[in-house]
Amino acid sequence: MKKEIWFDMDGTIADLYSVENWLDDLRAEKVRPYAEAKVMLNMQALARVLNRLIREGYSIGIISWTSKCGSREYNEAVAEVKRDWLKKHLNSVKFKEIHIVEYGTPKWTFAESKTAILFDDEEKNRNDWKGIAYGVDNILKILKEF
Repeated sequence: MKKEIWFDMDGTIADLYSVENWLDDLRAEKVRPYAEAKVMLNMQALARVLNRLIREGYSIGIISWTSKCGSREYNEAVAEVKRDWLKKHLNSVKFKEIHIVEYGTPKWTFAESKTAILFDDEEKNRNDWKGIAYGVDNILKILKEF
């Protein structure tokens, strides 16, 4: 059985929504909110747990959307900034895959296993997920139980 764990970014590990004027900036196609998003949990602790899980055979990945109304060029810039954010905050984690995809892309299409795990702040994504889905509460506690 393939062991997969996937993470959303915005609102799950990156606090995009607390960045001042985040929505105005996204509408103006500015990447600043993605770059300045604070972390939502202790990233050193998260990295330790994820690296342990990788050693135990789990694949760890990211599935995150670009801006809802962004142009192609803007969404490419968003994807680059999100990858940079991950390098800055989770540099030691060797993600198997990082998918920064168009807003609304069904996230479940990236899972290879029916037991894949998703952490996502959006209820619709959790409900549509074909495996096991969790919200953002107690991410570290849940992961430590694996």
